[in-house]
Amino acid sequence: MANANIERPEGAAEDWTIPQNWGAYTPAEHAMWDQLFERQAAMLPGRVVQEFIDGLDMLRMTKPGIPDFDELSERLMRATGWQVVAVPGLVPDRVFFDHLANRRFVAGRFIRTPEQLDYLQEPDIFHDVFGHVPLLANPIFADYMQAYGEGGLRADGLGAIENLARLYWYTVEFGLIRQGSDLKLYGAGIVSSYGESLFALDDPSPNRLGFDLKRLMRTQYRIDDFQQSYFVIDSFEDLLRQTIETDFAPLYDELRGQQALEVATVLPQDHVFNIGTQAYAKTKEIA
Repeated sequence: MANANIERPEGAAEDWTIPQNWGAYTPAEHAMWDQLFERQAAMLPGRVVQEFIDGLDMLRMTKPGIPDFDELSERLMRATGWQVVAVPGLVPDRVFFDHLANRRFVAGRFIRTPEQLDYLQEPDIFHDVFGHVPLLANPIFADYMQAYGEGGLRADGLGAIENLARLYWYTVEFGLIRQGSDLKLYGAGIVSSYGESLFALDDPSPNRLGFDLKRLMRTQYRIDDFQQSYFVIDSFEDLLRQTIETDFAPLYDELRGQQALEVATVLPQDHVFNIGTQAYAKTKEIA
């Protein structure tokens, strides 16, 4: 939910927060949330990490209707010290990072229309809250998100936002995790999307590659369709450890001298779970 070149809307506070105004949601908007929730809740078990399901239960997100951020934050604060705050939409990078560093997750308050059921360009409350918030109830992932925010503030001063954004994209938004012999979903952009929840695990098209911090931060990504490559972490603990133990400043210096990798690239040194056919992407290019 970050963007560098936008102006603060009228009515937003200095930190870009706004009231959720939960009482203004219409029955149709609550019904849209319930429709989206029911569809994902029926499909995700067995595909998503158990920590996500545990978060839904702990935060009582199975309750019908759009969640009230005040109630949600009260439960989340007790679990991991996080809270959810409403914003008008995309926010500047530094504002986004500062909120994360202080254990505040920013969420849009609008919900998609029936015409946008399967795709919308700007993240809505279902993506932000259903997709992201359950894992914030997990202490390890909650610590990772705070560490990412702190790293973002440093990256902003080093001119390395683009590299760090790729880390967020391929973990928080579109990450896979290995659990035993299975791959599971955890990225919010996947778990909030019915189509990508199936595509990311089942389709032969995308690459599924082992997580490598430097390699991932060189890799471009798709913002307009299903991903052509997914990266697989070994555990949330390992993701957090690599994030807090890595000195990112020399890594950014090294990356400045290297060309970005195309989204479908597979390198000889990659740990490959699946080399994709890229059939889906090729079909879209023809279309």
